[in-house]
Amino acid sequence: MNIKEKELSHVNKEGQAAMVDVGEKKVTRRMASARAIVVLPQEVMSLLKDGELWGKKGPVIQTAIIAGTMGAKRTGELIPMCHPLGLESCSFDTEWKGNELTIQCTTKIESKTGVEMEALTGASVAALTIYDMCKALSHDIVIKEIKLLEKRGGKSDFKREA
Repeated sequence: MNIKEKELSHVNKEGQAAMVDVGEKKVTRRMASARAIVVLPQEVMSLLKDGELWGKKGPVIQTAIIAGTMGAKRTGELIPMCHPLGLESCSFDTEWKGNELTIQCTTKIESKTGVEMEALTGASVAALTIYDMCKALSHDIVIKEIKLLEKRGGKSDFKREA
C-alpha cells in the first residue's frame, strides 16, 4: 500500500481531529525505541565525558534520564490525541560518538495501543534537558535528530535500517 492509499488515523470522517477508538483492538505486548542525538561543543562534551557533570539542577545525564522518563509517562497529556498509558517499562541508553551524545529511549507495555509516541517523547525530553542544563556553558548545543528506531506489537512492526 502506498502513502496515497493510507488515511490519517487521528482524523474522523468529518475531517476533524479525533482520538483513535482502540476499544475493539486486542491487547498485545508492545515495544518502541526512539533516539535523539545531542551535538555538544568540544568543551562541554569534555566536561560531560570526563565524569558526570553536576549542574545546579543535579547530575546532567542522570537528570536528563529522569526527565525523559517523566516525559514518556506524561505523553498522553502532551500530545492531544495520544491515549494515556500506564507504561510498564521505560529505559534509556546513552552513548558518546565524538561530540555527539546519543540518547535512546525504549518503552514497553501490554496494551491495545502502541508506545512509539512515549519513546519519542522520552528521547526528546531527555535531549531538551541536556540542552537546558548545559546552556549556561554554551548555546551552540544542537539537537540533531529525533526518530523512531523500532516498534513491535499491534498491526505492524517497524525497524529502521541503521
